[in-house]
Amino acid sequence: MNARTVDVPESLQADAYYCEVPNEPCVIVLFGASGDLTQRKLLPALFDLAWHACLAPRFRLLGYARTHMSDDDFRSKAEVSLKKADNGKHEEKLREFVGQLQYFSGDYDDPESFKRLAQRLEEMDRDGQLGGNRLFYLATPPDVYPHIIRNLGASGLAKPKGENSWTRIIIEKPFGHDLQSARELNETVLGVFEESQVYRIDHYLGKQTVQNLLVFRLGNGIFEPLWNRNYIDHVQITAAEPLGVEARAAFYESAGALRDMVQSHVLQLTSLVAMEPPAMFDARGVRNEKIKVLQSIRPFTEETVFKWVVRGQYGPGTINGKPVPGYRQEKGVRPDSATDTFVALKLLVDNWRWSGVPFYLRTGKRLAKPQTEVAIRFKEAPHMVFRGENARPNELVLNIQPQEGISLSFGAKAPGGQLQIRPVRMDFEYSQSFGTPSRDAYATLINDCIRGDATLFDRADSVEAAWELVDPIIKTWASAPPPPFPNYPSGSAGPRAADDLIGSDGREWRPL
Repeated sequence: MNARTVDVPESLQADAYYCEVPNEPCVIVLFGASGDLTQRKLLPALFDLAWHACLAPRFRLLGYARTHMSDDDFRSKAEVSLKKADNGKHEEKLREFVGQLQYFSGDYDDPESFKRLAQRLEEMDRDGQLGGNRLFYLATPPDVYPHIIRNLGASGLAKPKGENSWTRIIIEKPFGHDLQSARELNETVLGVFEESQVYRIDHYLGKQTVQNLLVFRLGNGIFEPLWNRNYIDHVQITAAEPLGVEARAAFYESAGALRDMVQSHVLQLTSLVAMEPPAMFDARGVRNEKIKVLQSIRPFTEETVFKWVVRGQYGPGTINGKPVPGYRQEKGVRPDSATDTFVALKLLVDNWRWSGVPFYLRTGKRLAKPQTEVAIRFKEAPHMVFRGENARPNELVLNIQPQEGISLSFGAKAPGGQLQIRPVRMDFEYSQSFGTPSRDAYATLINDCIRGDATLFDRADSVEAAWELVDPIIKTWASAPPPPFPNYPSGSAGPRAADDLIGSDGREWRPL
């Protein structure tokens, strides 16, 4: 029997993201359906999957939130968000997708609401012949995660409906706000769900270049032999953005750059760069190697926090020629706030591959430009044959955003009669080489979850290992006054202390 029940245009079949075989039918329950993340990211990602025939024709989506809305109200709101994201390119398919949406109003801490939810899902399963497959997506504030999880368990919704059906849950970051809260949340989650059902999402891992990092290393014989202390001088990982806190001040005041970015995105990139090749490229193999990296990073002490970690907060400045306020002038921010909007730190990975190779990490808001990249700086040639010529060390840069790609720099002879060495680059751009824009990270990860592939998702022990690294920094900062904030102007490359951090080792940051 042919699994496809819809006609697909030939132009779409040539699309790199077109699914030859759609995923199994299921109902997707979006908790926090009236919120910004659902409207801005999740619904467009799901529509992308529907447009590329990755969602089963019989899929259903149920939005769950405390806001009172009818199905039609929810559809109208979703249609506005989707038209804005789609720019009117697929109106017919968009209307068909919106017609699949339904809405359920209920409290997150009310057992009766979840009993009614169970009844609603039974009806949807029966009417849509969905096979009992269910995906719950937690896009709510983190403080309601435990209520939702416990009520899913108490109402019987956490268990698969039958032998041939599945139930999975995606949990958004932040997963806890320190080591203790992460352990408590893991205990709550694993008291209701099996680890194999749980998908802790970090959208950075859905980006094509992040996945390409592993292919680049492990799928090409010329790079992996160089990927060690014998040839690499140091590694820089940068996650910079020119935006301020926007509408996230309430969240950011309780988080800051360390919790929001370092504990998750930046350490994820670090573990992918430094991990050993897995025996098999599957969820278990990749995640086992990633956690070994986190466990090999030298723990911070109070002394090394002061020596190797820099925190900053942006002040007023100029972005793209326009004046912008400082963090303390943002709406919803305390005028004397000590929240960090920038972090730079030095890590040492104590294992045979990376012994003595420093990893320099930095992330911040209101920086000069958007730039997320991993830069591998190789050691200088052991003997400089061309005397008098200042040949620069080779550098491999994996650009994650805004332009996804890879570049390699090396020295070449400049034109002319004299021997002069000039740096040149070989560049690979994802969109140019493959003729298609990169898929949205959320679409990639949701598709993986529906297929049951957890390779790009976090495991409980990995989340706790990352918090274990960050926790000493949090505690040291809590016991000492911050530096004079603000300590870098908006539109700059960050605090001077970050330059001193890497400069004390005779190195410098790549320019922003």
